[in-house]
Amino acid sequence: MARPRRIVLVRHGESEGNTDDTVYEREPDHALRLTSTGWAQAEETGARLRELFGRERVSVYVSPYRRTHETFRAFDLDPELVRVREEPRLREQDWGNWQERDDVRLQKAYRDAYGHFFYRFAQGESGADVYDRVGAFLESLYRSFEAPDHPPNVLLVTHGLTMRLFCMRWFHWSVPEFESLSNPGNAETRMLQLGEDGRYTLDRPFERWRTPEPYGVTG
Repeated sequence: MARPRRIVLVRHGESEGNTDDTVYEREPDHALRLTSTGWAQAEETGARLRELFGRERVSVYVSPYRRTHETFRAFDLDPELVRVREEPRLREQDWGNWQERDDVRLQKAYRDAYGHFFYRFAQGESGADVYDRVGAFLESLYRSFEAPDHPPNVLLVTHGLTMRLFCMRWFHWSVPEFESLSNPGNAETRMLQLGEDGRYTLDRPFERWRTPEPYGVTG
């Protein structure tokens, strides 16, 4: 099994929806573009990734949303060194189709009270639903490591909640631990590094906004 030395997770750059939540009333979530700030953020992250990867090969998985594709394009990685696949299981949490701003704000308030992992948006997904599809993607990713020529780097271009849930699934974090963590900023990265002991560690933690409150010993 050729496990990668690095698995890098990247959140998309700033999008139209990050600066103006009324845009969801006019545009579907998957079609939102990066802002000029988002392009600059992604280009800056791309410079760091090019330095990190050097001339090593990279297996890339990109969420099917426009803002993640644009983020990856801004990285300007050498096409001869990357293998790119669109991966729908890495998409953003579904909040329903056309969204009314006031309704979404109300549902987000309900989610904050109920819990981000278990609350399901009307006609959309809960964090638990996203966890399940991220888990299914991980099973596919593990199988890809069986190829003897698997690249030494994996890059996932995705969304903030999906990044946290990927790490939750990988490191077996509890629900209270997940609930205590904030999303990374736009174009921020987190990297899983393979150690000499054969285990992966996270290069830096997610910001914690509260102390976890477990129900039992698994917390």
